[in-house]
Amino acid sequence: MSQAPRRTVVVLAAGEGKRMKSATPKVLHPLLGRTLVGHVLTASAAAGAEQTIVVVGHKAELVEAHLAEVAPAATPVLQAQQNGTGHAVRLALEAVPEATGTVVVLNGDVPLLRAETVGRLIEAHESGARGATVLAAEVGDPTGLGRIVRDAAGNLERIVEERDAAPEVRAIREINAGIYAFDVASLREALSKLSTDNDQGEEYLTDVFGILASVGHPVGVFVAPDADETLGCNDRAELASLRALLRDRVNEAWMRAGVSILDPATTWIDVTVRLEPDAEIDQNSQLLGETTVAAGAIVGPDTTLIDSTVGAGAVVLRTHSIGAEIGAEATVGPFSFLRPGTRLGRKAKVGGFVETKNAELGEGAKVPHLSYVGDATIGAKANIGAGTIFANYDGVNKSHTTVGEAAFVGSDTVLIAPVEIEPGAYVAAGSAIQKDVPAGSLGVTRAPQRNVENWVTRRRAGTVSAAAAERAIAAKDDGGEVSTAE
Repeated sequence: MSQAPRRTVVVLAAGEGKRMKSATPKVLHPLLGRTLVGHVLTASAAAGAEQTIVVVGHKAELVEAHLAEVAPAATPVLQAQQNGTGHAVRLALEAVPEATGTVVVLNGDVPLLRAETVGRLIEAHESGARGATVLAAEVGDPTGLGRIVRDAAGNLERIVEERDAAPEVRAIREINAGIYAFDVASLREALSKLSTDNDQGEEYLTDVFGILASVGHPVGVFVAPDADETLGCNDRAELASLRALLRDRVNEAWMRAGVSILDPATTWIDVTVRLEPDAEIDQNSQLLGETTVAAGAIVGPDTTLIDSTVGAGAVVLRTHSIGAEIGAEATVGPFSFLRPGTRLGRKAKVGGFVETKNAELGEGAKVPHLSYVGDATIGAKANIGAGTIFANYDGVNKSHTTVGEAAFVGSDTVLIAPVEIEPGAYVAAGSAIQKDVPAGSLGVTRAPQRNVENWVTRRRAGTVSAAAAERAIAAKDDGGEVSTAE
C-alpha cells in the first residue's frame, strides 16, 4: 500500500490591505466568528498537512499573536518586504527545506473557501500527477482579477494578471482564485526562474504555471463548484458583501439541519455557534462566539447572545446576554441584560428591564421587573419584587448576597451586601436591608409614615394641585363627591 504524499500548507498573509484603510491588518478583520485568515486556516485543514506556514509581513507581530491563539501549530515566516507572491512562497519553502509531496498555497483573505473544495483541488492535483493545479472560477465580472488562459485544446497555458493583460485576455471570465496545489520539487525549480519583468516589478507566483508548462510539467485547472468561494476581500464594502454571503450560507445550513430561522436576512450566526434541531431564532437576532441553543428554545426577536448557553425550551426575548447560562424552560426578557457569571436554573425568570451579573438563580426563582442583581445567589422559588437593587459594591469591594429558597423580597428594596435572606423569609417593600433576615422572619426598615396636613394648600397655593385638594377637602366637609375642575 503506497504512502500518501507529504503535504505542506502555505497561507499568504503579509499584505497591508491599504484599501481597508484600517490600523488592523486586513487578514485580521472579523467575519462571523473568525478572522479572514482564521477562515482560511479552517478550510486548509482538509489538506491534512504535516506543517502549515503563514507568511506574515505588515504588522507581523499582530498577526503572529493571533496565530498563537487560533493556530498554534502554524509557523509564521516573515516577509519583511512584500516583493510579490512568488517571493513570499520561496521564503515559506526555505523555512521547510525537508518538505516533499504537495504544497497548497492559499491567500489569507478568501474566507468563503470550503474545506471540501480544498480537498477536491488536492485530489485532482495528485491524481493527475501534475506539477501545478490552480483553482479557477467563472465569474460575471472579472475586473481586477488574474485570467486563466487556455490553449486550443482547453489546457492551461498561463495565468495573466490584469495589469499585464491584453484586451482579448481581459475579456476572459475564467479567473484565478489565488489558490494552488504544487509538486514541491517542481515549484522550487520554477521559483528560481521567476523575474520581476511585469507592471508591478514583483515576482508573480502565477508565472510558475507558464514556466512549468514550457518545460513539459503537467499543469491543470480545477474549477470551483461555487464562484463565491473564491471571492477575496480588499475593502470594507467587499467585507460587508462577504459577511452577507456567509450569513446566508450559515443560516441555510442550520435551517436544513432542523432549526427554524424566521427571518434569515436579519439573523446573524457566527460559524462557532451550535444549535439543536427545533430551536427557533426570531428576527433581528445575533448569536455570537461560543453560543449554544438547545432544542425547543426560542431566541428573539431583537436578541444578542454572546458566548451564552440556552437550555431546552427556554425563551429569550429582546435580551443582550454575555457569557450567561440560561437553564431549560427559563424565561428572559424583554429588555434584559445578562452579564458574565449569570446562571439561571430550570424555569427561572428574569423579566423586563432586569440586569444581572455574577448571579445564580435557582429552579423557579423569579426576578420579574426593573431590578439589578449583582454578585448574588437566589434560591429555588424565591421571588424578587420590582425595583429591587442588590447593592454589591461599596466603592472598594464587591460583596455577595444570598436569598434563600422560597424567600420573598418586596418591591423597591435595597439588599446591602454582604447579607443573607434565609429560606422562607420575607422582606417588606421599601426596605433597605443590611442585616441578615432569619428563616421565616419579616425584615422591615421602613420609617413610620407621617402626613403634614394642608401642606399643599399652604405651600403650593395657586397650583392645580392646591385647587384639586381644596375641592376634595370641601367635598369631604359637605359629605358629597369631589367635583372636577372645568
